[in-house]
Amino acid sequence: MNDLGSNPTSSPASGPRAQDPLPAYAGAVVIGAGAFGLGTGFALAKNGLNGVLVLDQFEPGTQTSARAAGLFKNIQASATKTELTRRSIEIVTRFEQETGVAVPYVQPGSLFVARTPGHAAMIEAEIEDSVGWGVAVERLDRQEAQRRCPYIDSRDFVSAYFIRDDLYIDEPKALLVALIQAGLRVGMQTVGQTTVTGIDVRNGEIRGVQTNRGYIGTPVVVDAAGAWSRIAGAMAGVDVKIVPMRHQLGITALVEGIPPDLPIVRMTDGAAYVRPARGGLMYGIFEPNPLPFGPVPGETMSLDMVPVDHSVLREARDRIVPSVPELAHVTDQEQRAGLFTMTADGKFIAGPVPGVHGFWVISGCNGSGFSMSTGLGAAIAEWIVGGAPEIDLSLLDPARFLDLEISESDLLAQSIWQYANYYTPLS
Repeated sequence: MNDLGSNPTSSPASGPRAQDPLPAYAGAVVIGAGAFGLGTGFALAKNGLNGVLVLDQFEPGTQTSARAAGLFKNIQASATKTELTRRSIEIVTRFEQETGVAVPYVQPGSLFVARTPGHAAMIEAEIEDSVGWGVAVERLDRQEAQRRCPYIDSRDFVSAYFIRDDLYIDEPKALLVALIQAGLRVGMQTVGQTTVTGIDVRNGEIRGVQTNRGYIGTPVVVDAAGAWSRIAGAMAGVDVKIVPMRHQLGITALVEGIPPDLPIVRMTDGAAYVRPARGGLMYGIFEPNPLPFGPVPGETMSLDMVPVDHSVLREARDRIVPSVPELAHVTDQEQRAGLFTMTADGKFIAGPVPGVHGFWVISGCNGSGFSMSTGLGAAIAEWIVGGAPEIDLSLLDPARFLDLEISESDLLAQSIWQYANYYTPLS
């Protein structure tokens, strides 16, 4: 990954080949082999559902999720998301023990910091809520923050907290490959280069899917298609109200003295994050003027088509350099553009769709999808197989948008606002 803005599209080379015949019937068809789709498919098979088939129009694990920052953070906006993060972290940290397949994660914790009084008040309110939801948090002074994370300059910090259990996966694709390999062991098949072209709905029930390689009968379809989830939903007569939004990050060349076990740093006033990566640093921001960029029905789009705007990443460096001085002296070895799926209220869309029995949606990542994919996938799988999830997902109910009268322009404006104000104090 040497070329700026480029990303590999090689296959994990696990499971059935794209040229092998598709099964005529599947217990469930999951559309999309990213973190949401693979997390759900693996959990479905692990929970005993026979014939779980995960399909992707590209090579599995090569699109949005492979371009994520790989961060798992416990400080969330609701008890539901906090519990989903906790469960995702448990799944990742126990994955090798339970499946025999390694997920190379690093769990150094994170610093959650503010450099303005307004942002300090915001994070202190979030910390108070999170402690009530069981998150392990420690308040730090500037000197202790500097000691724990030597690559920062803490002199401008107004408030800083250490979140003990936060972790990251250095190369996010490693989680996707692990899910494919572990899924194969419990009966999940993952097939790439297979496009779903239609969803068969009769009398309000899912009957099957049509692909470019033939028809597959199934009673369950899970729309986990990421940036394509609205297109997939439309095939079942469902409007999945998401807006794909570009998100960018940079990974620097080697920086002396940056071992992988130094903490992640989140700077709320800069809407930025930094972590160790490949012996250097990864950094990214939530752009103040984000770019909506998504597929159009009938046209082919891959993540390689999402443009990298180098000026945005220069702005990110400008925001971060006062607290991470090393960024002023090192070049990037990679600049990466991915896509978030944003919703009007900043929450996932996850669960069964009323009126189309057997059709499920897991979309609307809003910047936290990768970190909650295994936990949310497990909850959806419990719901499909057992009739109810262990975690209450009512906050994420797809039904909340079905009767919502919102114009395309308002959906766009509200989704942009959710992205641009990810770390904005609201009072």
